[in-house]
Amino acid sequence: MDLDGRFLLAVLAMAAASYACRVAGYLLMGYVPITPRVQAALRAIPLGVMIGIVMPSVLAGRLPELAGLVVVFAVMKATGKDVVAALAGAGAVAACRALL
Repeated sequence: MDLDGRFLLAVLAMAAASYACRVAGYLLMGYVPITPRVQAALRAIPLGVMIGIVMPSVLAGRLPELAGLVVVFAVMKATGKDVVAALAGAGAVAACRALL
């Protein structure tokens, strides 16, 4: 594999931008008073990110993704643990893809 200098520069620039965004967010949040409204918004961010990742696949209407969504919903209702539900959903999608 031949590495192009422009490619490496682009990867380094993206890494630097990503790091800068994380550090800036961390530093700037030190100046934001944590009110109940801000706390509720911060708690909603992971759900918003997960919906943004999952919805394109779900809207495509393929069976493995729909089965994974159902499993995530059921496990989340049963356990209340989002990590367990996400892992169960990923496992359901993988199992459905392997069987189909």
